[in-house]
Amino acid sequence: MNGSVTSSHSEVTSSVLVTSSVRFVSGMTDIVTFTSNVSVTSQSQKPPSDMPAAEAIMFIISTAACICATIIGNILVIMSVFTYKPLKNVANFFIVSLAVADLAVAILVMPFNVANFVIGHWVFGVIFCNMWLTFDILTCTASILNLCAIAMDRYFAIHDPINYAQKRTSKRVVVSIIVVWGASAVISIPPLIGWNNSSGKGLYDDQTGICQLTDAKGFVLYSSAGSFYIPLFIMSFVYINIFIATRRRLRQRAQAAAAAKLASVTGRTCNHNDGNENVITETSSTDSPVAEGGGLKPSTLTKDGGSTNNLSSAKTPLKDGRKEEKQNDTVHKFYEDKQRISLSRERRAARTMAVIMAVFVICWLPFFLMYVIFPFCQSCAENTDHRIVNFIVWLGYINSCLNPIIYTIFNIDFRRAFSRLLQGKWRT
Repeated sequence: MNGSVTSSHSEVTSSVLVTSSVRFVSGMTDIVTFTSNVSVTSQSQKPPSDMPAAEAIMFIISTAACICATIIGNILVIMSVFTYKPLKNVANFFIVSLAVADLAVAILVMPFNVANFVIGHWVFGVIFCNMWLTFDILTCTASILNLCAIAMDRYFAIHDPINYAQKRTSKRVVVSIIVVWGASAVISIPPLIGWNNSSGKGLYDDQTGICQLTDAKGFVLYSSAGSFYIPLFIMSFVYINIFIATRRRLRQRAQAAAAAKLASVTGRTCNHNDGNENVITETSSTDSPVAEGGGLKPSTLTKDGGSTNNLSSAKTPLKDGRKEEKQNDTVHKFYEDKQRISLSRERRAARTMAVIMAVFVICWLPFFLMYVIFPFCQSCAENTDHRIVNFIVWLGYINSCLNPIIYTIFNIDFRRAFSRLLQGKWRT
């Protein structure tokens, strides 16, 4: 009896142990499976790049060329201002500040955009994501605001040249540049101190590996207004006024040149006539002694006092008239050359301003339209191909590459400075 009970108890105990073991193993399997699924899900949420290899290679090559051109071009601009004497003036401090901003875009912003786009997600961590986006806003805004400062500097230089030349001291220009960079910092820092995405997340989403600018509507309106739309309005107003003033000056100088040419021709004719009249008058006064001498030759008259003076005075006005006419021609030619050079410079300056403004608008307007529209139109953001988005972003970056090229093409001093630097001549 006891034996059977003991046997039965052992069987029950064994059964319980086996059942518990099975349940434990099953539970562990479930836990492992769940953990594995979570891990896979977490990893799969970070989208791999869907860019074909050939497209990725072309993108890397083209953007690398843009980065190198931006770095080299802006370094040449900075070195030109500090090493080439004709460029060492206060006004070019703004151009140096612009070149520093564009150089920072090429070094601190562009390469990480390339990596992020080719890999398909951000791999540099949350801290560097925040730093990268802050540098992106800071440097691009500084580049745009420096363009605005250059436009305003030129406007005041043309509108009130005498007074502004006295006011444009090194100290004031440096203060203006500090204001430009300070304003850029004020625009770029708020996301770091809590003005983040409307969803409440930060700039970096660890689950998806996405590092992107905040879509908080308030910040979008604030930053786009300060970084682009207000500078665009100021630059448009300034350059339109400069263009109108330049055209007016060109018209006035053309009219002045035409009037001077007409006055010169009229003066030349008058001088020529006056010379003839003097000769005729003086000659008629000498005719009397000649007539009285019975048609004697002038050589005979030289022995009779007074006749020689009359004949000499007959030749002198003609000689003086020709000399004066020659001097007038020289002065007139010098004046015409000076007017021609001045008009050429005015036209070149107008073309430069038009090109700078056109390039600025073409490069940055698409980005800031997209930047403002997407937070207010979710379907627009979702249905726009990421390649188009990245192309528009790079269109803005390219402005930093084009700025030194524009100055090189349209400014002969920068061309000469670049040429000297590339030839290894560091000092003028």
